[in-house]
Amino acid sequence: MQTSVYLAKLIGPFFLLVGLAVLINADAFRGIAKEFLASPGLIFLSGMLTLPVGIAIVLAHNVWVPNWRVLITLVGWLAVITGVIRIAAPQRITGVGKTVASHKFFPLGPAAIWIAIGAVLCFYGYGR
Repeated sequence: MQTSVYLAKLIGPFFLLVGLAVLINADAFRGIAKEFLASPGLIFLSGMLTLPVGIAIVLAHNVWVPNWRVLITLVGWLAVITGVIRIAAPQRITGVGKTVASHKFFPLGPAAIWIAIGAVLCFYGYGR
């Protein structure tokens, strides 16, 4: 449980801040996403950063329980999967990313998800 609280304190504020920043600066983020998706090298580099973070979370916290702690595990596994895909197939990410970025709810949907996960993790990390 100590590891869960520690990771909630680490990941929660980060997700909350990123989600709020994306929500507040939605138009700017659309431009950032467009530039990011135009660069397979940048996609590859982001995979090189995301994969070890995901592996570290999974190694420290591979907890499959029906409560808030599973969010941390899911974040870790999602980071591992996206890191692997970004490294192995940066061109594929470009195509999929452009489809996602063209959706009318982009980036508000992802921002809402980041804010929700960040708020839950902050609550359990700091509020209990």
